[in-house]
Amino acid sequence: MSYIAHLDLNELKLYFAYQRKSTEIEQFQGTFHAHQGIEILIVHEGKGTLIVDQKSYEVTSGMLCIFQPYQLHHIQMDLSRETPFVRSIIQFEPSLYESYFEKWPSLLALLRHIHTSKLSSPCLYDLKPPMQFHSLLQSMDHRIPALNQKDALEEYSLFLIAFFRDFKSVWEQKSMGQSGISITRKPHQAERILAWLEGHYTEALRLERMAGELHLSPHHLSHLFKECTGSSISDYVIARRMQQAVKLLISTDQSVAYIGEAVGMPNCSFFCKTFKKKMGVTPHQYRKQWQTQSGFTTTPDF
Repeated sequence: MSYIAHLDLNELKLYFAYQRKSTEIEQFQGTFHAHQGIEILIVHEGKGTLIVDQKSYEVTSGMLCIFQPYQLHHIQMDLSRETPFVRSIIQFEPSLYESYFEKWPSLLALLRHIHTSKLSSPCLYDLKPPMQFHSLLQSMDHRIPALNQKDALEEYSLFLIAFFRDFKSVWEQKSMGQSGISITRKPHQAERILAWLEGHYTEALRLERMAGELHLSPHHLSHLFKECTGSSISDYVIARRMQQAVKLLISTDQSVAYIGEAVGMPNCSFFCKTFKKKMGVTPHQYRKQWQTQSGFTTTPDF
C-alpha cells in the first residue's frame, strides 16, 4: 500500500527536519505522496530518482526540490551505508505566512510564484557552495526545541523570510523562473481528490458523493487515484485516519473510543483492530510506548 503523507500544516505551522539520514531501505519507504503546503527538499547526500508529474529527475547531492501543494511525487533512493540519503525538509502552508512577507514585495512575489505558478522544473542542481543554507538551517535546528508555542509562528516567519532571501539569489542564478507572465498551474485531478479527502476523511466514505462533487464518474475516480498513487482511495483514508489517531493519542488524554470516533471510526473494536493491523500494537499500547520513550517521533520518514 502506498502511503500519502499529509500533515495538518494549519495546526503545525511549519515542519522542519535538518540533515535527516537514512542508510537502509527499512528507514526510507519511498512512495507516491503529497503534502498540503509547499515542501522544500534539500539533498545533502544521496543518489536516486525523483518522479514528479510523470517526469523523471536524477537525485544528486547538492540539489534542491520544490513540491507544490498536493503535487504527487515519488523518490526512490539507492541506499547503503556507503551512500546514505541525507536531506533537510521544510514544509509550510503559504497562506499562513503571506502577511509576514508583505514588507518584502520581491520575496512575496517569489513565494506566490512557487505556490501557484507552473514551474519549468521542480529541481535546482549544483547548489554552490555544496552546503548552501547550512548556517540558516543549523541555527533553526538549534532553536526549535526551545521555542515557546506562543512565539513559534513569529520565529517560523522570520526563518522563512531569511530562507527566501537566500533562496531568491539561487533561484535567479539558476534561471528557474519563467520570463514574462507566470502561468497559473492547473492542479492534477489526483491533487483535487487529495484536497477533497482531507476535508472529509473523518466521514463515512461514499464514492458516489465524492465523484459527484468532483465531477468525475466513480469508476474514473477510483482508477485515476490508483494509477497516480498506487493506492486505493479506501487504503488512503485508513492511512490518513491512523495518522490522525496517532497524533491524538500522543497529544491528548482523550479515550481510545473518543479518538476512534474523531477520526471517522465510531466502532471502537474495529478501530482498535485496524490500528493494531497497521501499527503493530493497540492504541493503548502505542500511547504507553510513546509515554515511556523520550524523543519519540511519529512523523513519517519520507
